[in-house]
Amino acid sequence: MFVAASLVMMLAAAPSADAVGNGRKDFSKCLSAQIQPSLDKKLTVGDFQSTIKKACADKEAAFRAAIIAQDKADKMSDADASSDADDQISEYVDKITSEFEESSSPS
Repeated sequence: MFVAASLVMMLAAAPSADAVGNGRKDFSKCLSAQIQPSLDKKLTVGDFQSTIKKACADKEAAFRAAIIAQDKADKMSDADASSDADDQISEYVDKITSEFEESSSPS
């Protein structure tokens, strides 16, 4: 009985895990797609950050919602789930900003 209950719980959690994974992939892809056009326009780092914020707002919102839903399903508090989403999104933004800075620096 316990094994069956565990299996049911794992299957129920699978769609949420896919939502987080898909959200992460879509958000990351959107961020990456902004690098070359921003380099071509010779944007400053600040302008690049504004550009990715606007261009990827919908992907960020979907990723954030998926993380929060998964965390709450895992019994995290609202505050902790929101903080986790902020942290994960910030990591992606910081990483892509660093890549942009490295690519825009003269060799």
